[in-house]
Amino acid sequence: MRVETWSIKELTGYEPMTTFYEDFSIADKFGIEAIVDTYNNAFNSWKHDHEYITELVLVLNWKIWRWRETNDMYARLYDELWRKLDQWCIDNLKGEELEYYYSTTD
Repeated sequence: MRVETWSIKELTGYEPMTTFYEDFSIADKFGIEAIVDTYNNAFNSWKHDHEYITELVLVLNWKIWRWRETNDMYARLYDELWRKLDQWCIDNLKGEELEYYYSTTD
């Protein structure tokens, strides 16, 4: 199985810290339930690490754009997860963590 990799470093200079993009690329091959399960596992494992949770937001956003023209169901799911996590970050990150979130996702 070929796993899609994240081209963010080549395009923006951002150096990924996690395998989230590849994890979701694998989940994409197995469907909606796998995507949701991957999200839940990543969120529950890393919600206390502001850098990793910020990267999860970035990945979800990239996945929206990845699927927007070819799989509306996936694009809508990734958008829903992105909006949910973005709001969680705004509500729960404070101080320097929130500043990091905004500066990285801007």
